[in-house]
Amino acid sequence: MVNALSPEPTPQTLDHGGDFLHRPVLSQPIFTPEQFTDEQRQFRKTADDFVRTELEPHAEELDHKKPGLMVDKMRRAAELGLLMVEVPEAQGGLGLNKATSMLVSEQLARHGSFAVTYGAHTGIGCLPIVYYGTEAQRQTYLPKLASGEWIAAYALSEQGSGSDAMGAKTTATRSDDGQHFILSGTKAWITNAAWADLFTVFAQVDGNKFTAFLVERTRAGVSFGPEERKLGIRGSSTCQLLLDDVHVPVDHVLGEIGRGHKIAFNILNIGRYKLGASSIGAAKAALSHGAAYAKERHQFGKPIASFGLIRQKLSTAATLIYAGESMAYRLAGHIDARNEHLDKQAQNYPARAIEVIDDFTMEASMLKVFGSEALYSIADEMLQVHGGNGYTEDYPLERYLRDARIQRIFEGTNEINRLIVPATLFKRAMGGSLPLMEVAGRILEELSGSAPLPKKAAGPLADEVLATELCKRAVVYAASYAAQKFMADLKEKQYILGALADCMTYVFAMDSVVCRASQAAQSLSANTAAQHLALAQLYCFDARVNVFHTLRRAAMMMAEGGELDELYNRLGLLDQRYRVDYMHLEEEVAGRVLATGKVVTSALD
Repeated sequence: MVNALSPEPTPQTLDHGGDFLHRPVLSQPIFTPEQFTDEQRQFRKTADDFVRTELEPHAEELDHKKPGLMVDKMRRAAELGLLMVEVPEAQGGLGLNKATSMLVSEQLARHGSFAVTYGAHTGIGCLPIVYYGTEAQRQTYLPKLASGEWIAAYALSEQGSGSDAMGAKTTATRSDDGQHFILSGTKAWITNAAWADLFTVFAQVDGNKFTAFLVERTRAGVSFGPEERKLGIRGSSTCQLLLDDVHVPVDHVLGEIGRGHKIAFNILNIGRYKLGASSIGAAKAALSHGAAYAKERHQFGKPIASFGLIRQKLSTAATLIYAGESMAYRLAGHIDARNEHLDKQAQNYPARAIEVIDDFTMEASMLKVFGSEALYSIADEMLQVHGGNGYTEDYPLERYLRDARIQRIFEGTNEINRLIVPATLFKRAMGGSLPLMEVAGRILEELSGSAPLPKKAAGPLADEVLATELCKRAVVYAASYAAQKFMADLKEKQYILGALADCMTYVFAMDSVVCRASQAAQSLSANTAAQHLALAQLYCFDARVNVFHTLRRAAMMMAEGGELDELYNRLGLLDQRYRVDYMHLEEEVAGRVLATGKVVTSALD
């Protein structure tokens, strides 16, 4: 077992997408919140102060769309530098890394409507130009967007093509003089539509060449439908974008004609991992409210924080948050480490940088699914802690729960993202960039007895390390079995694909919490390290059970009779149970949350 604090990886050993499935646990260090720089901590504080002073006092006014207020708050955020984090310095931005951007998004997530407005502007609004714009397009638009002078929006979806983005019906026809494209169609559910100045619009050129265009609000033929009446994020703007013979100059094509899908999918990957991180930020806020209320609310002569089932809710929420946070900053660290080895001055830097993001497609989708589902579960349980009060607008959990619901739909539904995960895995395996079949062959040798299975080593997380190693083998074995049994037909077996996606997510989370907690044990005080170890133990214990339960269910979808017996027997060899003092760990975690309002007390204190 390699020390988790081994020397910095070289360009040859840097992580690529999917490597967590076959690299031994603790073989590489990962980036964690405990490693934030002073600059990153300052950005975190700036965003935190902005939420407390600029957003929370006006939460109700923002939710009711007080005229001009959201745009005013966006411009105030711009004054603080929060809109320019990922805009290159050459275009008036700060050019900071993904971990810093993720950290800011996480803090702003405490107000759902503002977070959506901000995310649509700084992420899917600005980044298509950052990565795919010409130099002229970058110089024209990015300084205005970084300063908050202009607001950006992203127009991909249509009523008939949400998840099926390539099925868009909006058309782009060349004008007779060849100087313009004429866009016609209707885009649906466009965030920031009411106040955006610039839209990235996707349309079909010549009927089948999916292409992106930069469309300014003031162009003739651009109009908007009424605001959608939404369950949550009511302070954000969501309207249809109506395009009626809008003449767009040919130099406003973004990227290449017919290559709009590359922009759409890669920018959505960024949106997915940032949404996952921001979901964890909102979950932290919900947990803080739940813990505070549990201490104040008395029933039967004592605070409800003393009741075991309430403490269990707090502990479960904290454990999910720890796992999500560990996954999020690990992913940001992988991307940043790869980008640090690129030449930012090179002409092809944007293309190379977006290739890095594309390489982590699986992890982005897994983080999006995990974060959005953890947030909804936590918001729901913290509302439950509030009892009847939580169901009223007098307490913030009512808004948190409503705002959380959209996260499972944004940036591709969670169902679509679950399909993306195994589809990407098999594509990479077939292309040779991920050694799935080679690893599967070694696992079969272990399962047949011709090679030894891994054994428990020493260390405070010895059981969890072994459990993670065995879960990796179980998932790779099941995935390779499914691929060989169904071959091309596997893409139609969504029940199986969804199960594999869930298990891969559990494994990515297990690997992340074990790495983070192990690093904490080697670098932090004994008391702080104990907090990390407890959370990692709790998460891994439940995740291991979930992996094998899910794989056994998937096995029944793939085989029967003696073939199913063989599958079950092999999974049984990997399903090595162990014990933890579960109730004591839950009590420990709940007690700390109640005392501090935090999951761990080391990362940002």
